Amino acid sequence: MLKRAPNTSRRNPTMTAPIPADREVRRILTPDGIGIASTAFGPPEGTPVVFIHGFSQSGLCWNRQTASPALAGLRLVTYDFRGHGASDRPSDSAAYQSAEVWAGELDAVIRGWGLERPVLVGWSYAGRIIGDYLAVHGTAGIGGIVFVDAVTANERRFYGTCNKLMRLMCSTDVEENIAATRTFLRRCFAAPIPQPLFEQLLAVNMMVPPQVRSALFGRTADYEDLLKRLDVPALVVQGALDEVVAPAMAEHIAATIPGARLDLYGGIGHAPFIEAADRFNAALAAFAAAAAETSRAVAR
Repeated sequence: MLKRAPNTSRRNPTMTAPIPADREVRRILTPDGIGIASTAFGPPEGTPVVFIHGFSQSGLCWNRQTASPALAGLRLVTYDFRGHGASDRPSDSAAYQSAEVWAGELDAVIRGWGLERPVLVGWSYAGRIIGDYLAVHGTAGIGGIVFVDAVTANERRFYGTCNKLMRLMCSTDVEENIAATRTFLRRCFAAPIPQPLFEQLLAVNMMVPPQVRSALFGRTADYEDLLKRLDVPALVVQGALDEVVAPAMAEHIAATIPGARLDLYGGIGHAPFIEAADRFNAALAAFAAAAAETSRAVAR
C-alpha cells in the first residue's frame, strides 16, 4: 500500500510560507466602485505597513513577509489591486488609466483598515501606484516609502530585457500567453525558486485577464517632480541581477529623492523580498521603526 507523503509546503520557509493565524480578510470598495480583496496581519496597534504587489501578481507574493517573526509586531496589510487576484476585474480599460483611480484605491485600503501614516512598500509596477497616490494625496497620510525594484519613469534605459515577454503576456492566444508568463516568472529570479512557489505565482499570474495586462501597459507616467519634493523617509531596494527593471532605475530614484538610501542586493533578481527574505525583512523592520519615530516627532 502506498503511503501519501506529508504536505509540508505550507510549513517549509523555502517554499510557500505558512499562513499566520492572526489574519483578517476584508473586501474594500474603491471610490469608483471596485471591490478590493485585502488582508491584515499582526496587532492592530503595530506600526502599519501596506504592501503593493507588481504586474500580474497578488498580495500572496508577500507571504514571506506576513509570516516573518521579524515583522510580527507590525500591522501588515496586503491587497490585490484591481484586475488582479481576488479583486474585481473591470473590463473597461478606462478603469486602469488615471492616477485618480489608483490613488483612490490605495487610499481606500488605508482608510478601510484605519491605518495612520503607514509605510508603503511597492514592488515593480507599484512604483507607479505610489506615484499616483503622491500626486493625488501627497505625503500627509503616510510615514515612509520602500521602493522594491520599482518603476517610476518611462525611459528605456531603466528597463531590463523582459519587455517583449510582458507584451506576449497580453496575448489572447492562451498557449502563447502561458509560455510567456512562465518564462517571465523564471526571469524574475536570479536562481530557480522552489517548484511549489513557482506554481503558486504562475497560477496567480494566469488569473489576470489579457485585457487587464494590456490596460496596465496603456498608460505612461513620470513621477520625477514628485519624488524631488518627497518629504518622508524613503528606502530604495534593488536586485543587482534584475532582468525586469534595470538597477539604473533604482539609482535614479535614490538620486532624485532627498535623503533616500539605496540598498543593492548582489546576486539577487527582481524579487529581493522573496530571494533574500531574511535580509529584506530585517531592513523593513528597521525602516518601519525609524519611520514611526519620525512620524511621532512630526506629530509632537
